Amino acid sequence: MDKGLLLVISGPSGTGKGTVCKKLCEQNPSLYYSISATSRPPRRGEKDNVNYFFLTEEQFLELREKDAFLEWARVYDNYYGTPSQKVQEKLNKGYDVILEIDTQGAKQVKNIAKEAVFIFLLPPSMEDLWLRIKGRGTDGQEVIEKRFAAAHHELQEIENYDYVVINDNVSEAVCKIEAILLAEKCSLIRNEDVLSRLVEEGDKIDLSLHRRNVKKG
Repeated sequence: MDKGLLLVISGPSGTGKGTVCKKLCEQNPSLYYSISATSRPPRRGEKDNVNYFFLTEEQFLELREKDAFLEWARVYDNYYGTPSQKVQEKLNKGYDVILEIDTQGAKQVKNIAKEAVFIFLLPPSMEDLWLRIKGRGTDGQEVIEKRFAAAHHELQEIENYDYVVINDNVSEAVCKIEAILLAEKCSLIRNEDVLSRLVEEGDKIDLSLHRRNVKKG
């Protein structure tokens, strides 16, 4: 069984990462969306073990000390992290795994998972992003301004990513990411084992034909 592909999706708050990832998984049963752990309290409608693994700060830091996270970061005064065990289990079973994480976490993953594919999701404009963040209706003005300032800073991290996808339309963004997945799975570097096998088989056939020709001679 081939090992699955690790897909890292980042982007400023308000770019629709969650919506895009949900649509991707609905259309692709072989995709597994990795649930992050966080020390922040649940927002209205969020459920533990569904949207996040909600932990106390003490619980989170204890797991961090045990190296239980593939990556972790402190964002907006809260901790976020990706439990590594579940991710590895799914990859080994052939599932492609999506990590929806911030740029801090993506850097950590890049240092330990060179084969991962990194996609940065962008809004069509900064004005549109501001309206999206403000339109959530779940944060106060101070938090809204902090998120927008952080978004502007995150744009400087794009050079660490392999692809950029503008989320002006969710369906189109999903199609582009599906195309990236397909292209990556067809890349030469991910098919070196297949190439080696074919070359080996070809060598055996050449040797067999040579022996036949020798006998005929």
